[in-house]
Order: sequence, then C-alpha cells, then structure tokens
Amino acid sequence: MYSSVITGAVTGIESTLCLVETDVAKGMPGFEMVGQLGNEVREARERVKVALKNARVEIPAIHLTVSISPADLRKEGASYDLPIAVGILVGLRVIPKEHVSGTLIVGELGLNGEIKPVKGVLPIVGCARDNGLRRCIVPKENVSEGAILCKTSGKNGMEVIGVSTLPEAIEYLKADEERKPLLIPPAGDERLGFWENEEQMPDFADINGQEAVKRAVEIAAAGFHHILMIGPPGSGKTMIAKRIPSILPDLTMEEGLEVSTIYSVAGMLESGRPLITKRPFMGPHHTISEQALAGGGRIPKPGIISLAHRGVLFMDELPEFRRSTLEILRQPLEDKKIHIARTQGSFIYPADFMLVAAMNPCPCGYFPDRNRCTCSESQVRRYLSKISGPILDRIDVTIEAPKVDIRQLSANVKNEGSAAIRARVLEARTRQQERYQGTGYHFNAELSGSDVKRFCPLGTKEQDLMEQIFTRMHLSARAYHKMIKVARTIADLEGAPEIDCGHLSEAACYRMNDTKYGS
Repeated sequence: MYSSVITGAVTGIESTLCLVETDVAKGMPGFEMVGQLGNEVREARERVKVALKNARVEIPAIHLTVSISPADLRKEGASYDLPIAVGILVGLRVIPKEHVSGTLIVGELGLNGEIKPVKGVLPIVGCARDNGLRRCIVPKENVSEGAILCKTSGKNGMEVIGVSTLPEAIEYLKADEERKPLLIPPAGDERLGFWENEEQMPDFADINGQEAVKRAVEIAAAGFHHILMIGPPGSGKTMIAKRIPSILPDLTMEEGLEVSTIYSVAGMLESGRPLITKRPFMGPHHTISEQALAGGGRIPKPGIISLAHRGVLFMDELPEFRRSTLEILRQPLEDKKIHIARTQGSFIYPADFMLVAAMNPCPCGYFPDRNRCTCSESQVRRYLSKISGPILDRIDVTIEAPKVDIRQLSANVKNEGSAAIRARVLEARTRQQERYQGTGYHFNAELSGSDVKRFCPLGTKEQDLMEQIFTRMHLSARAYHKMIKVARTIADLEGAPEIDCGHLSEAACYRMNDTKYGS
C-alpha cells in the first residue's frame, strides 16, 4: 500500500515542504530509502525499525520503499524519523490515511520510541502555515517554538501538537477529530508567557569616567552605527561594549521572528524562550576560525556573524584576529547578508549587525605614551596595518578611550545609568521610525548612499562645511555618507529637525580612522 506524509527541510534559514512517500509491498523483506539522503537520514532506517518494535508495532515480512521528495534537494538531519515511521504505519493501515492529510510531521526517534527535539522547527512550521496546512506534529520540547508563529501571525487555524513518544503520536493520529484535543491539546497562549528576558544586564552606572566614549556609544546605539574604541589596556573598552545591549531598543516582533529563526536553525533556542526579544550580543575570541565566523560546514549552519543579526558583534583585540578572518566582514558590513557556496547549493544567511570593536593603539598597548610604550614606529604601523583600510572605512564612529584618572575611579559620584541613556536612544529611534515609515529602513546607519540626500538634506552652510571636511580629511564617498548619517543621529538625539554645522563637526571628530589610525 502506498502512503505519503508531509514533512519539512531547512535550507539556509528557509524551509521547504517535503513528501515522505512509503510503499509497503509483499516480497523479499527489505527496507530501501532513496531521495539524495545524508548519513543521518539513511541511518533512520535502523532507528525507525527498532523504535517501532519497542512501541509494540508488529511489522510483518514486507518490502518497504521510502522516498523523500523533492529528489534534487539534499536531506540532512534526523527530523525525518517520525514522518518515516508514520508513513510505514499508514501503509500498514495502523493509522488511517485520511488522519495524516494536511498534517506536517517532524521529529527524531530514539530506539526506545522517545521523540527527541530537532533543529529548525520555527521555519518549518512557518512554511506549513504559509502553505495552508491545518496541523503540525512536533517534538514536545519544540512545541512552544512552533506555536509562537500561530500566536504572532494572528492565524489560529493551524494547530501545533507536541508529542513525546512514538506510542503517544500513534494514539493521537489514530483517534477521531473529536477525541484528539482530549488526548493532546494544541499548544495555546499559556505556553507563550515567557517572551521577555528578565535577566539583569550590566549597567553603565558601573563605569566611572570615559564620558566621551559613553557619548560615542550612545550615538552608535541610537543610529545602529559601527563603532571602534581605541585605548590602552584597562581603560574600560570591554566593560563599555558589554553594556551596549542595555541601551539598545528591544527587537520588534518582525525582527524577533527573524532572529529566533536563525537560532532555531542553529539549534540554539532555549526551550523556555521560543521568541528572542533582546538584541543578541556575540563576542567571539580572536582565535575564531573563518568558518565559525561566517558559517558553513559540511551541513551548512549560521556562523557568529548571523547569530549577531539585529544585535551586536563585539570583536575585542581587533588586530589580533587573522587578517583573512577580518576580511570576511567586508561583504556583510555592506550587504547585510552572507553567501555560502557549497556543492549541494548556495546558502544565504542574514547578517545585519552592529559591529563594536576594541583595540590597543600598539602591541604593548600604551602608544603614544612614550614613558610606557616600548614599541618602535614600524611596530606600531605594522600592528595598525593588520586592519585593512576597507574595513576601517566601513566603521562609522571611532573614539579614543584614554587611561582613566585615579580621581575619576575614586570619586564618590553617581554615574548616569543605562535606563537614562536608553530613554534618549529610544526617543531618537522613534524619530527614525517616523521618518522611515514604509521605506524598509529602521536606523540611520541603514540608509543607502542614494537615499542620504533624500533623508539627510544639508543647508548651504552645512554643505560648505562638508566640502571642507571632505577635502581636508581625504574622505572616501562611503566615509562622506557615513559622516552625514552619524550627524543625522546626533540631530535625532537632540530632537533637531535638520542637521546643522555643530552636528557635522561632532560627527567629523569620530573619523579618526581616516587620519590618525588609517592604515
């Protein structure tokens, strides 16, 4: 008897519906599987047979043929176990054929019949919803992840059912529609009460001094600009960077689903938090490999760059990263996505992040203090040249973090906390939302060069000043546009409707990478 069960496959962060076709026939006992299958999928044959046996399902001496279509799509992972088992049971008439109609099924099987969680449930359920399926059966541990889409889309026509064992899934699928909710109720809103991350984040109130750096960070956070902090060891660069998430606006619902989808594909969604609402913060070590940063592997998966999507990518000790690793940043900093090409296909992962970098001014860290710096001029130049000009040109804000004075450290003063800074950032963000409504832009930093003139017009005085700055600082066209976008953010923080010369002058102070620290 022929049967078919709908399941899903993930390619990059996109999902495709697949059909698990099963033919149960008399003849020489055997179990054949076809459809361009990876090792994990081929091994499903043994897992399914043992799981069915331990679920007390009698399998007669038959010849089984399983095909997973489309045949030209490479199948990877263990999520096909449960749909294969259900397909066999439909072929054996244990489960009525009509009971699996319009139902998507995913799940990995243990040998004892346990149904284990799998990666990528969020995009798979989203694909099922978009294709009009009425029900999704997923592992119990993935149920809140799948149900989040039904909640956020406002479409309540699709049910998400979580099952923990194969016998439980069989009993549910055998039951009539009236009995199904009594056996396993669909995932409801009560499972979605843990969206907000209540963890306490580090606060800017802990930082004494460095007012200029705090100001630069506030501007960067308000416009989502890339920022580089340069200073000696112990000047607070890392402390400040780790507090940036505390002043960033929360993710919108649309952005949260984007980020959650990436983490779902990577298998990094916490079971108690199916929707990410706080902006990610990723801080890779400088020994990270190119593949780990960009993503890829035999079975391509998102890298650190994509895991920082809509959040912060913090690269401490920037010159200590291999130059080839840093050059990977060129494309995502410009295109907001990263392409990975493999023999089985091309994968595109989103990579729209805020780059926060920190570095010492020389190998020993104390240049230009010649009382402490032991580096020669050639060593300083060689150290700074590890960061290429094109990478520096893509950074919007560069700020020096000088050594903190002892009087600032010991002063008994109450520093401004993250809440106050965040309030100003949110006000600036609201102005940007109003300005870019319906354009697809969210922050000033996202503006393309062609739209800078439209959204950031300059008066005659301001244009004359920019011409002088452009000539004296030898700016590139990219740096010119970035400076205007930073000035627009400064104006937004002050509530100014137009950019003035003061805003441009301050923005020019944050282009040290074109003069003092240019390679």
